[in-house]
Amino acid sequence: MDWIVSFSSTILIFIAAIFILVTVHEFGHFIAAKYFKMRVNKFSIGFPPKIISWKRKSTEYVLGLTPLGGYVQIAGMIDETMDESFIGEEPKPDEFRSKPVWQRIIVILAGVIFNMILAVVIYTGMTWSYGETVVPVRSVGGIYVEEGSLADRIGLQTGDQIIGVNGEEVDYFNELFNPSAITDRNLSYLVNRNGDTVTISTPPNFLDLINEEGRFIDETNSLPSKISRVMPDSPAESAGLQDGDEVVAVNGESVSYWMQLVNSIQNTDESIELTVRRESGLETVEVTPDPETKTIGIQSPNPTDIFDLDRRTYNLAQSTVIGFTKTSDTFTGIIKGIGRMFSGDISVRDNLGGPVAIANITKEATDAGGWIGFWNITAFLSVTLAIMNMLPIPALDGGHFMFLAYEGITRREPSPKVRMGLQQLGFIFLIGLFILVTFNDILRTFGG
Repeated sequence: MDWIVSFSSTILIFIAAIFILVTVHEFGHFIAAKYFKMRVNKFSIGFPPKIISWKRKSTEYVLGLTPLGGYVQIAGMIDETMDESFIGEEPKPDEFRSKPVWQRIIVILAGVIFNMILAVVIYTGMTWSYGETVVPVRSVGGIYVEEGSLADRIGLQTGDQIIGVNGEEVDYFNELFNPSAITDRNLSYLVNRNGDTVTISTPPNFLDLINEEGRFIDETNSLPSKISRVMPDSPAESAGLQDGDEVVAVNGESVSYWMQLVNSIQNTDESIELTVRRESGLETVEVTPDPETKTIGIQSPNPTDIFDLDRRTYNLAQSTVIGFTKTSDTFTGIIKGIGRMFSGDISVRDNLGGPVAIANITKEATDAGGWIGFWNITAFLSVTLAIMNMLPIPALDGGHFMFLAYEGITRREPSPKVRMGLQQLGFIFLIGLFILVTFNDILRTFGG
């Protein structure tokens, strides 16, 4: 029963995100067409079958049952509706084809522009409403690097303090992993190691390696080996461990980090000897982990109690600047990521996602961050949608722009027959791509 609830909530969240993105995108085309006095025959959100429709003046407004896209049908335009009834007739003043090239280009680009604006608005609104909680890099201290982990394989060591990315020091921990930085082909990290600054370079397929391992480095790698709470009726309580105990050694081997402590506990099937620091001094406690879970019943310290979190609030002007910056970083990161896939640096199969992947990511973001997570992933997907729509594929905005650019340069419009043929090929290509990425999503979801 739980999986039904989870699946239903995933679908609803996915539909909500796609509905917002598609509505904003198509409204961009719609409002631009209306501004230039082009006749809009249909404004549809979703594809057939039709749920509801109504007509106002010359435009039919439609809500379709399939929430994977939408379209604005502008009179005199060869688009995804494949309407060619007007070909051979004299252009009417309110038709797309009768307007200057520059106006038609604006109409085609309006959807993409509105998606970028939506991302800026969301990031701005989130920053203005909730502010930001940032972690100063200098407050995080060193990290624990597990032997054989990805961090270990690229050359990081326990005790290293990451202070910068791509040759530049940063002030806040989150800046180490922003989309623009981590998609750089020559990604490297600056590390403070025993007072010396060391550069740690990553391999070209670093993003694939992160996907394989499931994680790289986050603030949990820096948490100290201090017990925040001992669980009732646990092996730890029976052994006499107390809230606030700082574990400094396991079986005589020193430990400093929480993950280091956890690994030491999980790598043994026998009782272990913990050396803990208390106000009274150092004491030794012997505890036997649970044989099934290999845990002793202790909780890690809360990062908010360990790191010097910097809670910031911003006025509207400052939030707008941050909104533009985040949108720009997201845009740059996605473009770099696509480039890395085409160059073969990273796997297309592991990084190209379709509707199933989008639904899962949206649900995970919402589960982790509530409405904040939902709006953040919606902003990210809005930028992604803008970029995908500008690919030079007939049937996408980029394909229409390509035809208009040709017309603007040569002063000659491509023949309707050629455009219809390319539109059909583009549509077939997109259907094939949709099937491919969906199949790929299913394989990844079920471990294929």
